[in-house]
Amino acid sequence: MKKKAIQYLFLVPIIYMVTLFTAPAAYATAAPRQFYQLIVYHLKDKTQEQRTDKYLEEAFLPAAHRKGIKMTGVFKTAGIDTAADKKIYVFLVYRSLDEFHKVTKELAADKELGISGTDYTNAAFDNAPYIRKESILLESFSGMTTAKKPQFTNSKNERVYELRSYESATEKLYRNKLDMFNLGNEMAIFDRIGSQAMFYGEVLAGSHMPNLMYMTSYSDMTSRDQHWDAFRNDADWKKLSAMPEYQHNVSKVNIEFLVPAPYSEM
Repeated sequence: MKKKAIQYLFLVPIIYMVTLFTAPAAYATAAPRQFYQLIVYHLKDKTQEQRTDKYLEEAFLPAAHRKGIKMTGVFKTAGIDTAADKKIYVFLVYRSLDEFHKVTKELAADKELGISGTDYTNAAFDNAPYIRKESILLESFSGMTTAKKPQFTNSKNERVYELRSYESATEKLYRNKLDMFNLGNEMAIFDRIGSQAMFYGEVLAGSHMPNLMYMTSYSDMTSRDQHWDAFRNDADWKKLSAMPEYQHNVSKVNIEFLVPAPYSEM
């Protein structure tokens, strides 16, 4: 018995090391989830659009880069000149909530930003550069933890970025829809058919909760329509959307067609 006990004690560290180096991928450390901010400017006319553009391009985005924000994007409502609600979306990527809080505080106190963007920062109360501004805070999906920059070769003004918001009737149904994306592999269908997803995010703070948001991108509207036809007709999607456990988990869908600003990095 004593001999067997000694042999067992000898084998324990060996078994541990073998287990450590042959553990399945599921036990590997997952990539840290990112946090996203969507800043939405609501505008009334071309003058406000131009003033906000100038501020973002020449002052705000350079300041954000100085604070360590590496990935940014700026998008506008498609056909903004004739749109009833003219919007500019600013997309910022943070590594953590601490970074979000730190950068937000530092930008508010940044003197260089105040000087380079003075037409915006020192605007009079009766001559504001926008009607209203909102901020949406998101956390990346566990199934896609990192935002991706779409790859296109055509001009920016031809591209279509589709921002979708899926609202749910209750928190439980919202979590069910998240499971449909992450565990049901809904995201994998987008990848397989060639829709370039920029991000998927759980809304942590916003005006239409509970909801999630995601953005896919296409070279033009024809390509967008073709990809969505492929998605709707995909055998995996038909199977997934018919599963009893995933019924009635979205109560409202909001779709925004956007185009990148000329100075957008994405």
